[in-house]
Amino acid sequence: MEHLLDLSGIGRKRMALKWVSAAEGQLFAEYVSQFSDQTQALGPFNPAEYELQLAATERALDSPRLRWLMGMELQITERGNVFNKKMSEDEYKSLLQRAAKDEYEKSLISEVLKDGSQSTREIAFKTGLPVYSVSLRLGEMERHHEAEFQQYEGTVPIFRSMSEATA
Repeated sequence: MEHLLDLSGIGRKRMALKWVSAAEGQLFAEYVSQFSDQTQALGPFNPAEYELQLAATERALDSPRLRWLMGMELQITERGNVFNKKMSEDEYKSLLQRAAKDEYEKSLISEVLKDGSQSTREIAFKTGLPVYSVSLRLGEMERHHEAEFQQYEGTVPIFRSMSEATA
C-alpha cells in the first residue's frame, strides 16, 4: 500500500506494481526500465536505517482491519452495504488511509514495545510520533489487549506489550 510507504518515510516511489501478461515482454521491459531509472534517481536505500519502519509497515499490512478493508473495496464502493448504501471512491480511499495511519502507528508502538516496557514519551521519541498520538494508540491497544499499563515510575505510567506480559 503506497500510503504506508509514505507514512514510514520510505516513499511510494520505491515500489511499483504493474500488471503485465506473459505476451507483453516489451511492455514489461519498459516498466522495469522506468522503475530502475526512478529508483536510481532516488539514490541508494539502506534497509538497516528503516528497520523499525519496515517492520511496522509489514505488521500493519498484516492487520485484520486493513486486510478486511482492502478485500471489501468492491463491496463498499460498488455493491453497497446491507442497507444498499455505497461509499464513493474518494470516501473509501480516505477511510483506507485513516485506517492505514492508525494501524501503522499501532504497529510502530508494538515494535518498540518488543524491547520492553516503556513510557509514552519514550515510545514517542523512538517512533517519532507525537506523544498525544502514542497515548491514543496505547488506549486502543489496551482495549484490544495488545498492550497494557504495567506500573508507575514516580508519576510516569509505563506500558508493556501483552505478548511481553505472557512471555
